[in-house]
Amino acid sequence: MKHYEVEILDAKTKDKLCFLDKVEPNATIGEIKSMFHRSHPQFYPARQSIRLDPKGKSLKDEDVLQHLPVGTTATFYFRDLGAQISWVTVFLTEYAGPLVIYLMFYFRVPFIYAPKYDFTTSKHWVVHLACMCHSFHYVKRLLETLFVHRFSHGTMPLRNIFKNCTYYWGFAAWMAYYINHPLYTPPIYGEQQVKLALIIFLFCQIGNFSIHIALRNLRPPGSKTRKIPYPTKNPFTWIFLLVSCPNYTYELGSWLGFTLMTQCLPVAFFTMVGFIQMTVWAKGKHRSYLKEFRDYPTLRSPILPFVL
Repeated sequence: MKHYEVEILDAKTKDKLCFLDKVEPNATIGEIKSMFHRSHPQFYPARQSIRLDPKGKSLKDEDVLQHLPVGTTATFYFRDLGAQISWVTVFLTEYAGPLVIYLMFYFRVPFIYAPKYDFTTSKHWVVHLACMCHSFHYVKRLLETLFVHRFSHGTMPLRNIFKNCTYYWGFAAWMAYYINHPLYTPPIYGEQQVKLALIIFLFCQIGNFSIHIALRNLRPPGSKTRKIPYPTKNPFTWIFLLVSCPNYTYELGSWLGFTLMTQCLPVAFFTMVGFIQMTVWAKGKHRSYLKEFRDYPTLRSPILPFVL
């Protein structure tokens, strides 16, 4: 059995960082990362990006050396991804923040509104309903992070957590300030508008959860297997017939319901920004599905049926 010699160069400077002798042909990129880590302890595997070309895409950990377009002396390029943090930690931090921040405004803790309003409650029942819906949404997200989601990538750059938390925490404070403000006024169409909004919100929350369960069941524990998602017996998943990322579709619907319920401009702005970002993600995932699966259903749209 022939062995490989592997040299790893810095992607920026082209300086040689490591030389590995007698590497087994069935060695994976993940194993090569572990070997590199032994000579450079500061670069743990999750922090490494190993590439065939300095400006190319990162190779997958499961890629096998003998199946790559390299000779018996293989040259790879290393790029430092920076300090990493687990996705679970990221999501728990992102979602716990809005939950706590919103409740601070709801209970009107001191130094938010005028002193005479400290620890008082709103006279409008829609304010209490909005707090329950907002809290339910983020408690659901926290529980899904712990017990439902299976991540194809274990980590993300540490710097991203500051950007993400600024987004989620900042919007939560902005929305909560106005919804729980002593001068807040209920929606124009009153009880009927709020009830309709609540139905939309709950319907989409159940739909979002159903999609997350369906996606989870596509990937066995500890696996990075990717399959085409199809509708199941659960009616909430039938939207897979028309949309590639119905979890985003239902997420959008939830926030549209919350916007209708509160009739609050910051909530509408958060919904709009979220829709733009989710559309970018959905289009990217839709393209990857089409590229990876030749038999991918062509009728599907990324996020909105027949539209977008």
